[in-house]
Amino acid sequence: MSSVPEVTCRTRSKRLPWFFVAAGAAGFLLVVARLVITGGPPDRWVLIGLLLMPLGVGGAYAAVVRVHADADGLSYRTLLRRRGARWEDIADVRVNLQRGRHSDIHRVEVVTRGGAVWRLPLPVGPSSEGQKAFDGTVEELRALHRRHGTPESDHLVVITGRTAGRRGGLPAVVCALFLAGAALAAWFVPVVAETRLAWTSAAPCAAESAAHDRDCLTTLSSVIARTEVKKGKGNSYLYFAGGRPIDRLAVSREGARGFEAGDRVRLTVWRGEVREVVGEEHAWREHFPGAGEVTVLAALCVLAAGMTGSVIVQRRRGRRLPADEVMPSSAPFAGAAVGTAVWALPYCYQHPTLVPDAPGDVVWAGLGSLASLALVLWAWRATRVRPPGPGTPDSTPLDDEDVFLPARFLESTDYNPNGFGTHIVLGADGPAVTPHPGPGRFAARPIPVERLVVRTVRRPRGGDGDTVPKSWDVAELEDGDRVIRLAAAPAHLGRILRAFTASDEAAPAGGPGAR
Repeated sequence: MSSVPEVTCRTRSKRLPWFFVAAGAAGFLLVVARLVITGGPPDRWVLIGLLLMPLGVGGAYAAVVRVHADADGLSYRTLLRRRGARWEDIADVRVNLQRGRHSDIHRVEVVTRGGAVWRLPLPVGPSSEGQKAFDGTVEELRALHRRHGTPESDHLVVITGRTAGRRGGLPAVVCALFLAGAALAAWFVPVVAETRLAWTSAAPCAAESAAHDRDCLTTLSSVIARTEVKKGKGNSYLYFAGGRPIDRLAVSREGARGFEAGDRVRLTVWRGEVREVVGEEHAWREHFPGAGEVTVLAALCVLAAGMTGSVIVQRRRGRRLPADEVMPSSAPFAGAAVGTAVWALPYCYQHPTLVPDAPGDVVWAGLGSLASLALVLWAWRATRVRPPGPGTPDSTPLDDEDVFLPARFLESTDYNPNGFGTHIVLGADGPAVTPHPGPGRFAARPIPVERLVVRTVRRPRGGDGDTVPKSWDVAELEDGDRVIRLAAAPAHLGRILRAFTASDEAAPAGGPGAR
């Protein structure tokens, strides 16, 4: 790969983009002809032309886009942009993995010495030729970089949603939206409280003030003409005979089911709208939310903002980590938010203004706040970025009894064909890979520990895949002329590597384990 002279990426099809360009040009001419030349009003031909024009823009982009790399450097061009840099000005060539609806989308990123990140328009994986074609193109770009520049990393950096290098723009926007929703709900609390109080304290209108006072209750009689019960979450409707006092009224589905055509009902009008429909056997009343309900909604928005804010904080804490190192999970902060909701939501419902009314409420709020603070401190400690290592040592002595530990080799080998192993069993018969947690060594494959040499133990990276939990570590082992990766929890990984060493030292002199 080091002798790659140049790499050029273009759209695979050469005719299809120009076909779309022609279609877009035809649509543009059609719109001009109908609106300008003939001067007629917009019609279906204008709509067809407007639909064809975006195809022309997309076709022009596909026809022009190009990425080129050679001994002089790397450059790319699109419909509106050109960019390039020499290899000595490029720090790294890496892969950014984005989640798609049906499959992952792989993009190539170029990191310059100044810290700027370019996302190349091509290649995009998986391509029409498969994932291997994308991986081959990336390796060719990295080979040119190694030959003519100085890469900062000795391995392919893969950025995923779990790694430190993922940009945090979306969580920041979501957090801001939740905070805005909380502020809006808090602003509505006094309005809702006032409206509910006015409704519950409203009195029937006097005859002389019925036409002028909208805050009093007016009672009217009517007959149900028919009902319309909607399925799902849509509104159901009551229709009144003669369209009096209104043609129809939107009610809940349960409210509409209780009435039938011909029922005589009494309507209560308040502030110009029907608020109650009362029949002989059924009644519907409009629900006026209380101030406590709106305060609970505001509190939920604050908690949701805190959960998304924890993602931002986690990325901030990992800003000095390698871009492809997997960050600890933010789940402990979600647990802290749930624990806070247990006491805070009932308190907000009973105290919409958040001001305690009795000494018991002060104790409630004080103890709840202390519990939330303790949960946040626990979450902060649980999500700290720990260095790779054994963590809590597993000092269980090695004996003859089989012990099954969750672990997996990330490469397929003769003792782990097609990556079938999910556990490693340790015991008198030596370490082995198994596809089950035991008991018994059914389908176990012995591990040739005499061939393995530990190179390093590190934190998970984006290139290790999503099958490796964030709390595990990865050991890189030399197996002959190749490097394989073994992933397990820190304590389990330390015990497995200790068993490998013990099994290797126990090999008889001159035997297959001798060095």
